[in-house]
Amino acid sequence: MAATQSVTGTMSVSSHGNGVKEISEAGSYLTSNSSTPVKPARQLSDSNHNCLQELKEALIPKMVEVDQSAAVTSPKNPPPSSEESPESGKGLTNGKTLENGSNESNPESVLGHQHLFKAKSFNELLMEEEFLSSVFHHVSVPDRSLFTLVCKRWRDILNQPRYWRGVTPILHKRDLYEDGIEGSKEFTTLTTFELREFESVCLVSVSDMDICEFIDHCPTTKRTLKAISLRRSTVTDAGLEVMLEQLGAVSSLELSGCNDFTEAGLWASLQPRLVALSISDCINVADESVAAIAQRLPNLHELNFQAYHVTDGVLGCLVALRGGSLSTLRLKSCWELTNQAVVNLVHCLPQLTTLSLSGCSKITDEGVEMIAANMGKLTSLDLSWCPRVTDAALEYVACDLSKLEELTLDRCVRITDTGVGFLATLGRLRSLYLRWCSQVQDFGLQNLLQVPSLRVLSVAGCPLLTTAGLSRLSQVKQLEELELTNCPGASEELLIYLKKSLPSCTLIH
Repeated sequence: MAATQSVTGTMSVSSHGNGVKEISEAGSYLTSNSSTPVKPARQLSDSNHNCLQELKEALIPKMVEVDQSAAVTSPKNPPPSSEESPESGKGLTNGKTLENGSNESNPESVLGHQHLFKAKSFNELLMEEEFLSSVFHHVSVPDRSLFTLVCKRWRDILNQPRYWRGVTPILHKRDLYEDGIEGSKEFTTLTTFELREFESVCLVSVSDMDICEFIDHCPTTKRTLKAISLRRSTVTDAGLEVMLEQLGAVSSLELSGCNDFTEAGLWASLQPRLVALSISDCINVADESVAAIAQRLPNLHELNFQAYHVTDGVLGCLVALRGGSLSTLRLKSCWELTNQAVVNLVHCLPQLTTLSLSGCSKITDEGVEMIAANMGKLTSLDLSWCPRVTDAALEYVACDLSKLEELTLDRCVRITDTGVGFLATLGRLRSLYLRWCSQVQDFGLQNLLQVPSLRVLSVAGCPLLTTAGLSRLSQVKQLEELELTNCPGASEELLIYLKKSLPSCTLIH
């Protein structure tokens, strides 16, 4: 499920008056796109607003970005001369000068490159697909959704699948139906959904029948859909089996908060083609589920599993995946697991590169020692919310896990400056999370100044860190992200100082 990003929101479906249903709400997608949103577009038909002028103002910053990209790829196109002939402006609507000194009526002047686009006016430029394609790729996903409301031309261009790769729409049950005759409910027409050929979808609060209706009314999903997530849904064993049979291209499955399927359903429905599986907050999931996963999914690459009542012994079933393709295992809040579970893990899955035991509160230093001694390929380790882990565990990690790039120790309340000092010897460590480690002080933080590979650091909620100690982080010039949320020592003056000292670092506070 690594390719599926998490977010919250709801999907809405609106009509354009021509029978086509448009997915339009900006908060209805899962995406990691972090580009700066532009001003939302209004429909061109709205006579109360000068929409073209508004779009010009919104798009010009994006055009500058396109211009900079074009300057790299098109070095032979020089900027227009200030003595350019009047013919070049023939047919232009006006001659206003933009803040950057360019002429907004001439697309060549706006972009700073001759012959980059064919349009002779700004209005023509706003309809030229080559230009719009360049701009749309610089626009955030929510704004792409809004821009489909501008006009049919923009909608046709933006409905092309290339603009929606890596985006997961969220569809609630209420979004799948519309009012019919005499108060009946009819399945809505998701024409836009099919045109965009989404490779993943998240369905919320749906039943077996809803899933079947969705597949029947969107037949292209049988070919294009590679990942599906069901959240807070009443899918049963039969529904799960039918869904995975119908959606033959699906290789990634997430089940979260689904309490109506059983472990027998997993045995019957899991398909060997699945390479990523995530199960969480499903009350009927326990030991037998792990056995089903191990036996039915020989090609599994990633397993995210959260179940309160999984026991140590059943992890021995994972021996069926020994030496296989499984590289990522996340066991979250499996409260019953002890160090004996770790013995089984290191025996069955020495090939793991990512391991999370977050919330497995019975794991101790001895368990971490076994992990360090037997899982030398690990590049990411998560021991957050493991309150029995102490500095000794970090010494084992520092000595034996030389390939480690990411370490999460949130809420490991027994860790002190001594343990943090051990981590300074990890030559490849890029990301370190120490949120709410209540015993870490300035001296421990100073040890991290010696880690040249460190790029991401979180000390959120560490109450003993002072302003003086945090200010020393200004020496870590390679930092790309620093989280100081709920740090008493993170004063306004400190934040200003760090922003100035670390201009390339994102400060979270």
